[in-house]
Amino acid sequence: MNKPEREYLDYLSLQRNYSPKTIDSYRRDIDKFFVFLDKEGALMDHVDKLLVRDFLSEEMASGVGARSCQRRLSALRGFYSYAVSHGYASYNAFAYIHSPKKPIRYPRALSVEQINALFLANVKRNDPLMVRDQAIIELLYASGLRASELVKLTPQQIDYSSRIIRVFGKGNKERMVPFGESAELAMKRYFKELRPSLLANNKGVEVAFFVNDRGEALTVRGLEFILKEIEEKTGCSYGLHPHLFRHTFATHLLEGGADLRLIQELLGHASLNTTQVYTHVSQQSMKMQYEAFFPRKDDKEGKK
Repeated sequence: MNKPEREYLDYLSLQRNYSPKTIDSYRRDIDKFFVFLDKEGALMDHVDKLLVRDFLSEEMASGVGARSCQRRLSALRGFYSYAVSHGYASYNAFAYIHSPKKPIRYPRALSVEQINALFLANVKRNDPLMVRDQAIIELLYASGLRASELVKLTPQQIDYSSRIIRVFGKGNKERMVPFGESAELAMKRYFKELRPSLLANNKGVEVAFFVNDRGEALTVRGLEFILKEIEEKTGCSYGLHPHLFRHTFATHLLEGGADLRLIQELLGHASLNTTQVYTHVSQQSMKMQYEAFFPRKDDKEGKK
């Protein structure tokens, strides 16, 4: 490790209060660049934009992802800014390099057939917790609730007469979310038949609507575990996760003709841009259905 690098890492630790883990990550990123400079026969003070682009090209060609490249650029941009201010370099080429764009990861959604198969398979279970688990997956799909919103749900937030849940989302922002009749029946059955016996294990003091087998409020981690258990007990290997139900809820609404702003409101998104990702998912589904069912999609007659 050279003197500028050592001083910079000390600066991050002592003056910026960076965590040891973050500092170690920066150290490895800077070291990687110095290995590249040695190979190129270049000096630290003779780094220009072309050399930086060569470094990025080599990194990405070796399989380094855009996210890792972004992190390395951030580390090196900060390092060279420090080096310039302390006289170790005269120019920060990293300040003029744009980070490579991260690939857009579009949300995955279950099909209507998969959802129906899951519900039918789960209700056939003969263990006592089936009733609770059915209520959970029915409500996740019917409402698009976040995992944190579902585990914090209380009976007082549920209005069965109008089938509306009063949800407190990110930033404690309130919204009203409807749920369907199928979810209502599953929730009422769980609340009447199973929840009291589960609460008895915890002296009946828990206020959360959904509880574990000890009568305690679910955690997000506990909810994820329940979904994995459902897969094992039903044999439906869909990669179940709370967010998968949320994505499925939004995608099926959009494919059914719902307005994007309505979906934004139901999901509790602050920006419509966050909700826009579902339009791509819907377009993909539309294209798949078109290619599956349109008789002249390949225009084979016209090619003869």
